[in-house]
Amino acid sequence: MTIADIDKPIGPASDELYARATGRLPGGNSRTTVFVPPHPPYARRGAGYLVEDVDGNELIDLQNNYTALIHGHAYGPVVEAASAAIASGASFGLPTESEVRLAGILGERLGWATHWRFANSGTEAVMIALRAARAITGRDVIVRFAGCYHGSYDAVLAKGAAGVPAGLDADVVEVPLEDLDAVVRAMDEREVACVLFDAMPNRAGLRPADPDFVKALREETRRRGVLLVQDEVLTYRIALGGLHSTYGIQPDLVTLGKVIGGGLPIGAIGGTAETMAVFDPTRPDALPHGGTFSANPVSMEAGIAALRDFDAAATERLNALGDRLRAGLADLGFEVAGRGSLVRLHDPEPARLWWAAYRQGLLLCGNGLACLSTPMDDATVDEILRRFADVER
Repeated sequence: MTIADIDKPIGPASDELYARATGRLPGGNSRTTVFVPPHPPYARRGAGYLVEDVDGNELIDLQNNYTALIHGHAYGPVVEAASAAIASGASFGLPTESEVRLAGILGERLGWATHWRFANSGTEAVMIALRAARAITGRDVIVRFAGCYHGSYDAVLAKGAAGVPAGLDADVVEVPLEDLDAVVRAMDEREVACVLFDAMPNRAGLRPADPDFVKALREETRRRGVLLVQDEVLTYRIALGGLHSTYGIQPDLVTLGKVIGGGLPIGAIGGTAETMAVFDPTRPDALPHGGTFSANPVSMEAGIAALRDFDAAATERLNALGDRLRAGLADLGFEVAGRGSLVRLHDPEPARLWWAAYRQGLLLCGNGLACLSTPMDDATVDEILRRFADVER
């Protein structure tokens, strides 16, 4: 079955909106990641784990804005916190107590990462972390793993990506996924500032990294004075200490985003006091880091409210639901990967799968990524599996 064979539930409202959008937005929207051919429906509203499109189709949201909405849509405490914050002033040219409080929460949860800086997205967090690694080490080269996504910053895009200068390759070494020999070779041959690593990269399949590889990577980078930058923008929801904590390692810098903002724009860079001192503006050699909306109190307060209600018990419960969902999907014959509340369905025709799931009232990410939110329970997972059983393949 191909995309053309599927009866796509796009009604007149979505088609009309798309026609208008293409007159102002290339492709009809502002994010490549949400596009599915011929064009995606447009959202109207959301509540809990449900989302409704402009044609009135109601779906179980397994996308949650690419995993950012840990409590689903319009979560009361987050709405109240964000509303109160914006009523007091959406942003200031001064720091606020909100950023101090959120940094304290993250420091308590991760333990080793006591100091933080905030940005507006995961992309910004990674970009700033790499700049910090270069400033700390005095080296230029970054090592990254092929097939992994770390945002839209030039230096972390795949080789040959459109619009990226060919000369950028001189300071970026791309190695095969989990190829320790290639990493070691790069570190021995070049002046490497850091290795950028995601222990369960979505674009590469959402398959958890081998524990032996992770530990060896940490040992080899430490031995050579190369910083290990752990990208946890997607995976932080797996454990309060981050996915890396389940491997028993401590990176040098960690980047967070998505769930820590309660659904609002956010990014964060964390590390030890010594490492993060590179940002201290009282130092003559400080690394500048600005951003008009960095650490804005609306995102900070929304994040505080979201994390307050996503404690260890909630994390464990949601991870268990994710385990149930993956097992049930495998029993239905789907190829699945992931861990905890993150799930990835593998299909040779992801756009076809997306529409087939949409027909059954299920909203996935375009590449088959799915995630759970706290309003869901065992009955919700049962209903999701019942609908997947009717997904045409």
